[in-house]
Amino acid sequence: MYLGIAVFIVALAFVGWKLTARGAYESAEYTVLKSDGAFELREYPDLMMATTNMKFQNQGGDGSFGRLFQYISGSNEEKQKVAMTTPVFMEPETQDSQGQMGFVIPKKVASGNIPQPANGKVELTKRLGGQFAVIRFSGRLNPEIIEQQQSKLRGWIDGQDLAADGEAEVAGYDPPWTPGPLRRNELLIRLKIGE
Repeated sequence: MYLGIAVFIVALAFVGWKLTARGAYESAEYTVLKSDGAFELREYPDLMMATTNMKFQNQGGDGSFGRLFQYISGSNEEKQKVAMTTPVFMEPETQDSQGQMGFVIPKKVASGNIPQPANGKVELTKRLGGQFAVIRFSGRLNPEIIEQQQSKLRGWIDGQDLAADGEAEVAGYDPPWTPGPLRRNELLIRLKIGE
């Protein structure tokens, strides 16, 4: 009997995890142009996004994640629910700009009327497509890991005779409760093309 209860609890936990894991959500489309271990050269189309300012150190603890989640949960002028997508894009703050967090608007919604945010701190923006150098890694995000991964990615870019065009952005694919070793994180840097 105890074994049956244990199996039931494990099965229930597994189903719950699968329903909230990255595979349950639409992901932003891209085309892989080159793959080299943890590194990829990708082509992204334009993406419509719901964005808000954030402090990267807090990774949503400053209310940024909550504002975006409220927007997709129906806190918009049309009171329309919008499906969650992956990844969550995050741009760390720099000397010249505030940090930003953004949810990608699902393709079906983006091709029609995108609900306007009810919260003035949430904006609809277009993330311009283009080519990006990307490194994939696991673990919990923190400034030290981001710096290490950015150094590796910039080294790879140089080794491929490519030219970076701007700051790095972070992409997180998993809910907060996903254990560090199972997390999919990426760092992306836009590339200059034709130079």
